[in-house]
Amino acid sequence: MNPVMTIAIAIGTALLAFLPVAFVFGRRAGRAAEEAARRAAGEAAEQVAKRILSEAERDADSAKKQALLSGKEEVMKVREAWEVEARKRREELEKEERRVTEREQQLDKKVDLVDTKERDLGKRASELGRREKVIEDRQAELDAIVGEERRRLEQLAGLSAVDAKAELIRRIEAEAEADAANRIREIRERAKRDADREAKKIVALAVQRIAAEHTAEITASAVALPKDDMKGRIIGREGRNIRAFELATGVDVIIDDTPDTVVVSCFDPVRREVARLALEKLVADGRIHPGRIEEVVEKARKEVDAGIVETGEQAAYEVGVHGLHPEVIKLIGRMKWRTSYGQNILFHSKEVAFLAGIMAAELGLDVAMAKRGALLHDIGKVLTHDHEGTHVQLGVEVATKHGEHPLVVNCIAAHHDDVPHESEVSVLVQAADAISGSRPGARREAFETYVKRLEGLEKIAASYKGVDRVFAIQAGREVRVIVDPDGVDDARMQSLTEEIARRVESELQYPGQIKVVAIREKRATDIAR
Repeated sequence: MNPVMTIAIAIGTALLAFLPVAFVFGRRAGRAAEEAARRAAGEAAEQVAKRILSEAERDADSAKKQALLSGKEEVMKVREAWEVEARKRREELEKEERRVTEREQQLDKKVDLVDTKERDLGKRASELGRREKVIEDRQAELDAIVGEERRRLEQLAGLSAVDAKAELIRRIEAEAEADAANRIREIRERAKRDADREAKKIVALAVQRIAAEHTAEITASAVALPKDDMKGRIIGREGRNIRAFELATGVDVIIDDTPDTVVVSCFDPVRREVARLALEKLVADGRIHPGRIEEVVEKARKEVDAGIVETGEQAAYEVGVHGLHPEVIKLIGRMKWRTSYGQNILFHSKEVAFLAGIMAAELGLDVAMAKRGALLHDIGKVLTHDHEGTHVQLGVEVATKHGEHPLVVNCIAAHHDDVPHESEVSVLVQAADAISGSRPGARREAFETYVKRLEGLEKIAASYKGVDRVFAIQAGREVRVIVDPDGVDDARMQSLTEEIARRVESELQYPGQIKVVAIREKRATDIAR
């Protein structure tokens, strides 16, 4: 056998024999190594645990210390806040204690004062009681004395106490009435003197500053003819021309013996003016027949309408009133052909506007409003021929319909005292209207109306007790009242004239003013023989 193989077998056999031993020893060595590794790992884990535990303990100690510090700081802050709050409360309590102490001291003083006053009141009450007793005794004595004196007076005078008291009251009332009447008369005279002086100055200034031409319109207009033969052409064959003319114009044509003159008559002044103008055109043209008449009348009517508008605009421009409605302008223009008591309404309205404007300027009032209200105050008179109602009612309706200012409407409504005056301007318009209407020569009045006014004046004045005779003088501008001197004293005269004047204002209609004069005269007559 090969030695090498023998050696190899020997070695292999030795190895096989050594393997169990090596396995045993290896296993033991592995266990020992594992045990050593386990012990090393345990020791390492213990060291790590100890290190972690020590770090945790250090962190815990640090957190604990930090928490302790934070807690201490918080406790310090809370303590300081509490101490501040406690100090404030302590101060408030001290203040409240001082306040309470002061109040107690004041209450003590008041209690002492009240006690003192009660003692004083007690003393005064006892003193008053004593004085009341003395006064009662004296009152009883006085009552007895008065009763005795009253009995003596009644015996001496022959009057009872009731009669004497009534007589005393009557005398006191008479003296009081006399004093009051004298005082009222003095106040009225002084106020009237001052007011008259100022009013006369303003009215005189207003009247002097205007100059207006006045004409009295009538109900007929005369048309001059170039020759008397023209009358036959106006009449026409069997009167057809004159009938056609009267039918187209609504007027009456009067052809009489007056040479070279034809009269056109109508109560409507506008229709009369249209007829007059048309007839003048027909006479000038010479061609007079029904067809031509209708054509000329229509042209004349258009001319009159245009003239009415122009007249209204001119009047508004002269007065200084602007912004009027076109229909109102037409009504103002129609005033030119309307009269009242013989006074032309357009000239009258312009005059009233000038007067009211001047007086308003003197008094510092609204001049434009015064002129506007004055110019329109009689605008309703141009509608009385065609509409029902008074000129005041118609004027108010027109002004309201066309948007006039309420003050202007009140000027129209109140210028005859139908409604109360709402402003000083309406009073000025009424005064200016009275000045323009009462000027001598401005108006004519019917005889029947004049007589009725005089009879009404005398009847009103004679209806009062104590009036002996009544005379209406100066064309009804003044009424003289003769009183019974035994029935009416001086104090009663003043109130009597006032009562008569107020009743005349409420019951009669008249232009201007009426003066009431009371006369008390006592005559004593004897004869020397």
